[in-house]
Amino acid sequence: MRELLDEKLTRFEQLEKQLVDPELLSQPQRAAAAAREHGTLAKMVTKYRRFKSLNEQFREATQWATGDDHELRELAEAELPKLREDRELLWKELLDMTIGGEEANRARCIMEIRAGTGGDEAALFARQLYEMYKHHAEKKGWKTELLDISPTELGGFKEVVLSIEGEGAFRELQYESGGHRVQRVPETETKGRIHTSAATVAVLPEPEEVEIDLKPDDYRVDSFCASGPGGQHVNKTASAIRLTHYETGIVVQCQDEKSQLKNKAKALRVLKTRIYEAKQQKLQQERAAARKTLVGSGDRSQRIRTYNFPDNRVTDHRINFTLYKLDKVIAGDLQPVTEALVDYERQQQRGDMEALD
Repeated sequence: MRELLDEKLTRFEQLEKQLVDPELLSQPQRAAAAAREHGTLAKMVTKYRRFKSLNEQFREATQWATGDDHELRELAEAELPKLREDRELLWKELLDMTIGGEEANRARCIMEIRAGTGGDEAALFARQLYEMYKHHAEKKGWKTELLDISPTELGGFKEVVLSIEGEGAFRELQYESGGHRVQRVPETETKGRIHTSAATVAVLPEPEEVEIDLKPDDYRVDSFCASGPGGQHVNKTASAIRLTHYETGIVVQCQDEKSQLKNKAKALRVLKTRIYEAKQQKLQQERAAARKTLVGSGDRSQRIRTYNFPDNRVTDHRINFTLYKLDKVIAGDLQPVTEALVDYERQQQRGDMEALD
């Protein structure tokens, strides 16, 4: 944790220098992105600087308390309990701020939901997950924006991509990455048999402009006519956009807007996010291998949760958490589940907390 905090402090100091650099200030978009990142880090860095100061005061007082100077020793012994209490309280606050890794304090993320095994029922489940997260975001006061959607004839989603912005959004939602399984009787089932289908969710931190410098020569742009269920044309103009990144081979497309320009802008956001994810993947794998918990691993192939409609039960398999309020959870009351996941991660980190002295 100290290594992570030192990295954040270093990055904050770099941004402080950049924000007074005339070259950056001449580029409003990059300057605004740097200012946003600086603002995001400010609260944590302020606490960490205070912690480092308290830690130094505590060490000095400890030395004086064991010294030969009687007067200094008495003063130090009187100060130590309060210094220890303040230092440990601040450390716990920093711990809560770092839960979920170095990306946790990002206010913006992109969520991708894809139908898995189960055909039309899986697509309907993917739509239900989308609505669940959207309602949850509304309750939290987060802003959501639909970036891309691939609907089916029965009203389900083969894939849906949305952005979510708000304080604590990525810290909380990153634990939703993985495989989600549903058990229920589909509306199309005439014999009342329970079917099992699945969808996958990926929650990715959205990078700032200064982190991913993407130039027009780095990708190919293809335009095509947006289509709906069954291949029906939504419009006759080539407003849909497909971007292919040459270096990584990553392909994204967006057809939600009628404007080609708006679709391209949204597609670029998704492309930058996926490029950033690819660049961070190796580091994340190394970190995950060293962690005792899989809660925040983000492995899409891992089955993380089951939604059992007949029993009104939702179970998160990573922490053996079961709640018999599926109707409320699927309606957007996700807080009990996310709080349980964050609390589990908190306990894991406290168990691994290095000695402060």
